[in-house]
Amino acid sequence: MKQYTIENLLVTPAPNPGDPGLLLDIHPAMAGWEYISFQARRLKQGGQWHFATGECEFALLNITGRYTVESNRGTWRGVGGRRDPFAGAAHALYLPRHTEFTVTAEEPGDFAATWVPTDEDREPWLIEPKSVPTSVRGGDNVSRQINDLLPPGSPVHRLVLVEVYTPSGNWSSYPPHKHDVHLTDEHGNLVESDLEEVYYYKFDRPEGYACQRVYTDENSPLHQAGYPIDAVLLPTDGCAVLVPEGYHPVVSPPGYTTYYLNVLAGSAQSLANQDDPRFSWVKHTYTREDDRLPLY
Repeated sequence: MKQYTIENLLVTPAPNPGDPGLLLDIHPAMAGWEYISFQARRLKQGGQWHFATGECEFALLNITGRYTVESNRGTWRGVGGRRDPFAGAAHALYLPRHTEFTVTAEEPGDFAATWVPTDEDREPWLIEPKSVPTSVRGGDNVSRQINDLLPPGSPVHRLVLVEVYTPSGNWSSYPPHKHDVHLTDEHGNLVESDLEEVYYYKFDRPEGYACQRVYTDENSPLHQAGYPIDAVLLPTDGCAVLVPEGYHPVVSPPGYTTYYLNVLAGSAQSLANQDDPRFSWVKHTYTREDDRLPLY
């Protein structure tokens, strides 16, 4: 098992001279987990990126820019188009295993790419902003907007994709919750999934940052093995936080709206989780939703 610290839970952008379009790279060997690979990439207008999914299911999501994706499964044009993540929901293109494709930038921009191993064959699927369910979750200063791009129940194997917007001074992923064991009740209903998770951050102003705590309790497999986590992280624009296990609340500093893309995969295509029982009571005290939400 891996000992997680501030240094390896926070992934910062790193230039790659051999791959100048690569902004950030996460893969199972460096993350110490089984499923999720994640990249943030940038293309100039007319620039291209080639990839083959192999034995993985794959999703591409526009952060900014607009793209054409040509593949042996079909061609999709006009994928994206938002000027920034705060202007509207993303497009997300799901591609199954054994797909070879090329992304061409119709307009320059950044996009996220993620893939996880699978032994199942599914159909390609373009998720458009108009079909993305959005909601406001929580209440008071725990209000946040949720875009369910690839929610549980989607016709995929493992991937879950969610966009979250946390206004100035608000908390999200709160009360703290975890999903690090696969647990069912006496009736076979799923109580908690064992999920890996990536938080990929953007801010409405370039100097923005967030605070995120990742911590385990005695029920975590890492904790039980003698590798507990308790880290407070300060992601800035373009950074990612790894959540291999444990609770992981976030707070957005005054003056800034925090965006993060959640990528999850694990024992079920589910978001089944359990709150930290010390803080769950807070949910019963909310009196209103933040009137700054939804953002759009």
